[in-house]
Amino acid sequence: MRTRNIGGTQVSCLGIGAMSFADFYGPTTEENSFAILDAARAAGVTHIDTSNVYGMGRSERTIGAWLAANPGAREGVHIATKAGITRTADGQRAFDNSLAHMEHELDGSLARLGTDCVDLFYVHRYQAAIPVEDVAGTMGRLVEKGKCKAIGFSEIAPSTLRRAHAVHPVAAVQSEYSLSTRLPEMGLLQACEELGVALVAFSPVGRSLLTDTPITRERIAANPFLASNPRMMEPNLSANLKIVEGFRALAAEMGLSAAALAIAWGLHKGGHVVSIPGTRSVAHFAELVAGAEAELTAEDMARVETVLPIGWCHGDRYSRDQSVGPENYC
Repeated sequence: MRTRNIGGTQVSCLGIGAMSFADFYGPTTEENSFAILDAARAAGVTHIDTSNVYGMGRSERTIGAWLAANPGAREGVHIATKAGITRTADGQRAFDNSLAHMEHELDGSLARLGTDCVDLFYVHRYQAAIPVEDVAGTMGRLVEKGKCKAIGFSEIAPSTLRRAHAVHPVAAVQSEYSLSTRLPEMGLLQACEELGVALVAFSPVGRSLLTDTPITRERIAANPFLASNPRMMEPNLSANLKIVEGFRALAAEMGLSAAALAIAWGLHKGGHVVSIPGTRSVAHFAELVAGAEAELTAEDMARVETVLPIGWCHGDRYSRDQSVGPENYC
């Protein structure tokens, strides 16, 4: 499998988005998550991307249990986790990038993962009340303490990245990026390439819209996040499902599943892009691996973007409440 650079370490271009280990998109079991991790190891997928808030630590505990059950596996994987999202006393979502909070949360993550150091530690949401230069300095101190090897940010603007990177090297920026969410092309993709920063793309198959079996209306209704997501609400959902029929037909013509083509497209947008789809299905994971291994020509890329031109998707990627935290820059 092709590799990409994250903070001086070569990792697989395809990683695992481990939110799927925590029931976010549907119920799962530790056994099922272990099967995904086993399949990843066999396929040469080395990057595992999680967070302290995925299932309130459940995703990290699952990864830690898998590592404990597979002696020697830790040396072959690149583990990333995140912190910075918290709750106020009355239960409202808030952000805390202070050293005390970030170190305390990282210590908890290390305990759940069963390791003394993670390879990459992200600021899950940047707390705008603190200068990003100070936040980068805070993260740098955690590197100095040996608790993480490199730092990253999630959902920040290119200008914020440049300011942070001037204080401490930023290894990766995690952002939603897919054929249905092209915002990173408005400066973030370019800034990351210029600075030698990996762009870690989450939701690369558009929360199932870019697959052969998009999520059902019944499952959408049962999931609070999806049920309030504009792209998954009518009339947007029906419009989006109709449009992607052409994409699925094109993928079949190319001999790929729709998910594989979506992954391949994203990885061909830059040699610094790492794709982290999540899945609870070993069969679907195999499709994602096929996408990471697929070769697309310039003509192939043009055909894909003709079928799904920039701006095709109906509805915002987040609702107003879901948009609190990510930086808007265009």
